Amino acid sequence: MPLPHDTSNSPRELPSAAARRRRRSVTRRQLHRGHFGFLRAIIQGLHARPMWERYLAEEGEIEADAELVASLPATADDQAVQTDGDRLEVRAARAFAGHPKVRRVTAWLRDELAAAAGRADRPGTARRLRLDLRDFRQIGRPGLGLPSLEEFVAEAGLDGFGESEQLAAYTERYGSALKREAKRAALMRRQLAAIDWLEEKYVQPVLAGDACRAWLAEPLAARLEVAGVSTLADLLDRINGLGAGWARGIAAIGAGKARAIEAFLRVHAESLGRGIGGHVAVPRRQRYAHELDRVVPRGAPDNALVPLDKLVLPAALDGRDGAYRLPQARCLISAHNDYEAVLSWLRSKPGLPPEQVLRLRERRRDVSTAPGPYDWLQYLSNTQRAYRKEAERFLLWAMLARRKPLSSMDTDDCLAYRDFLAAPPADWCAPRSRERWTPLWRPFEGPLNPRAQAYAIGVLTNLYGYLNAKNYLAGNPWQGIHVPRSAKPELDVGRSLTEDQWTFVSGCLARLPATSIHQRLQVALPLLYATGLRLSEVISVTTDDLEWVSLAKPGTSEREEGWWLTVVGKGNKLRRVPVPDTAVTALGRYLEARGFAADPTASRGVALLGHATDQAERAPWAKRHSAGAASGLAAATLYRQIKRFFQACAAELAPVDARGAERLASASTHWMRHTHISHALAAGAPLEAVKQNAGHASLDTTTRYVTTEDARRMAAMRRLWAKT
Repeated sequence: MPLPHDTSNSPRELPSAAARRRRRSVTRRQLHRGHFGFLRAIIQGLHARPMWERYLAEEGEIEADAELVASLPATADDQAVQTDGDRLEVRAARAFAGHPKVRRVTAWLRDELAAAAGRADRPGTARRLRLDLRDFRQIGRPGLGLPSLEEFVAEAGLDGFGESEQLAAYTERYGSALKREAKRAALMRRQLAAIDWLEEKYVQPVLAGDACRAWLAEPLAARLEVAGVSTLADLLDRINGLGAGWARGIAAIGAGKARAIEAFLRVHAESLGRGIGGHVAVPRRQRYAHELDRVVPRGAPDNALVPLDKLVLPAALDGRDGAYRLPQARCLISAHNDYEAVLSWLRSKPGLPPEQVLRLRERRRDVSTAPGPYDWLQYLSNTQRAYRKEAERFLLWAMLARRKPLSSMDTDDCLAYRDFLAAPPADWCAPRSRERWTPLWRPFEGPLNPRAQAYAIGVLTNLYGYLNAKNYLAGNPWQGIHVPRSAKPELDVGRSLTEDQWTFVSGCLARLPATSIHQRLQVALPLLYATGLRLSEVISVTTDDLEWVSLAKPGTSEREEGWWLTVVGKGNKLRRVPVPDTAVTALGRYLEARGFAADPTASRGVALLGHATDQAERAPWAKRHSAGAASGLAAATLYRQIKRFFQACAAELAPVDARGAERLASASTHWMRHTHISHALAAGAPLEAVKQNAGHASLDTTTRYVTTEDARRMAAMRRLWAKT
């Protein structure tokens, strides 16, 4: 019968001391094979330190007190060694074995096993297991310094005698000591035999679903529970999902305890059915794509929340026999199930150009020679990624919550999903920072606001419309599902800086110390403000996209000259945007600092915004990027830098303008796009010109930024109010 243990994984708060005492009074921690191995080693007199590190590292680190080691009295064990260093090591081992934690764990193990023997009606075994041979000096102790027979013969001058005479003399000299050692050895054998019997009968396998509290020390388990890690499966997911720094943010669990916990999980990987991936010990930038792909294998269990590229639908839910499927012979796509149909729809959307896919493959450190059938899912355009997110959410919900194929969903199901979007369960949600390859990834960050709900419904309407148009489905269940008026998508034109705020930001920008990344920021922010480019657009443009153009003014002999930037924008649409001379001048200085000609037209194929060039001098400890000086940086890198800069500006502004500082702290790269449009319209720029700069498909989108009339109206009313 297994030992009782606490299998609850629900507590999320640190339990009180009284609650912990109550739990200890009614529960026992489970015994794993490491416990039995450690007790065997102690019984056989092996040094406790290496045995502790080998079998019970999860119990925590133990250091023997130096003063205690020095103060220990000399024993026969000390006299048996020759050098002071060896003698000190023997004393340290003795001090370690006598450490309160070691003695406490050893006593707990003996009590657990004795209790198990008692329940098995073996009282003699129970009494025997409670005996600690170190506490019974009259029985004998190992290391008494008894010489070997050969040493005794040489010392006593018995070389010419027969072996039986030599043995008789040896027994006569050391008889009492030999009897004590024989008695001790017999008791040791009986204890070891009892441990072997109990191990086979009572040892518990360490399973992924077990509560951390069942296996780990009480303080560790309590801290993990506070962090939302209740079971060993949660713990493995956190380690595999966050890597070597998984313990950061968990109180009182430092690097030493974290490594001890990892060692425990590795020892029991077989019974857990899963282990810690090799990627954990490797820095994020050095990991290869195939290593990350193995962290969560494709075809995870049916109840797992996994991304679209890892999802394998069960045969009963894959839609091959969906309620609203049309005959395959009439279908205009080769999809035989719902998963293939969703991929067909996703692939029909505008994707990335081949050269950009190649660059992304190199950045992803993909070493596979032949791309797999789903490899293209790793290299999607912004539109495809947004559509994939909504499709995989609905596909997972249909499979896990509705237990129906996507091709069997009706209007009632769609209405239920609309309600689900407003309040997805907590186990469906995770921070955005959880990447798609990690087991910590979830399809939602939290409840969707009305605007996001409307967007999701629009995407799913598009999906079903595509499947209906291709004769895969007989109809579109999303037709007739209306979005509440309050949920209609609106542009948040308030996410922009005022002219005074932009002036303040420009001043902060000019005062930045002269470093490579600051110089990049001094180019990027004015460029975003002057052009209204999106983040994805500004990181992708190169010097090849910048040109000096001379245009004839209509009806005159004069010419309008200036710089123009060609951009591939949303929906793969090409547009040209004018760039001020001041921005190009700053860009020239930045290009020169990176080792290129100041004239953008003289350096071909150079990204306008590149990597830091002074990293080796300013941060020699950091791993340097392997990309060339002409290559561009990742969107996330620029986004984080601009966010940090705005937050620093907010901290400087807070003492004099708390409201303005609050807005600055929320600002991001997209705020610069809104700021460009709002300021351009306020300065009197033609609506059509601003629309073309921004790449808006409709003037209606651009006119939502027109706030100048409202500002004038407010100013007029304030003058009126001042008179009353």
